[in-house]
Amino acid sequence: MSERGEREFHPLVKQLLDGDITRADLPAELRAEGEEALRILGAVDPSPIAMPSITWRVMANIERRRSRRVLPWLVAPALALAAILAFVLLPAKPTAPGLITVRFVLVAPDAHAVSLAGTFNQWDANATPLVRSGPPGEGGGVWTATLTLPAGQHQYAFVVDGQQWVPDPAAPAVDDGFGRRNSVLTL
Repeated sequence: MSERGEREFHPLVKQLLDGDITRADLPAELRAEGEEALRILGAVDPSPIAMPSITWRVMANIERRRSRRVLPWLVAPALALAAILAFVLLPAKPTAPGLITVRFVLVAPDAHAVSLAGTFNQWDANATPLVRSGPPGEGGGVWTATLTLPAGQHQYAFVVDGQQWVPDPAAPAVDDGFGRRNSVLTL
């Protein structure tokens, strides 16, 4: 018996109840327990229990909560993938040889300002501001910047509200030697 006074059946008997094995598959010492479990299961009313008002209210509440907020940890990878696909699939404007156009994207719905600092702008946190897509809140937390960079490896980080340095969640990162992580872009 369990702590709540319920009968605990052997795992093989549970497999019998689940239909994974047959009565013949049970060892002889478990057949009586299997028969008892099947008898108990047979006594249960198989008709479905209908609770439409509760189901409707729960589902309406879930939908209302879902529509109220954007989950940035779900949106960020999707936006990063979309940006990468757009970069790969869409033809870029012709640039000088050895230069590549790159779009940087960060989802930060609560940010007031986002910029980009990296090896390409001497880590100047004010040199490359990102532009917010849409109004603040309600999905307007997508920040983007498009740069033309020379081929090679570049390290960078987003600077949120002038203070918080954030690595790109869609890019590989390396230790910067000062206890932080820098994102790495190889062109």
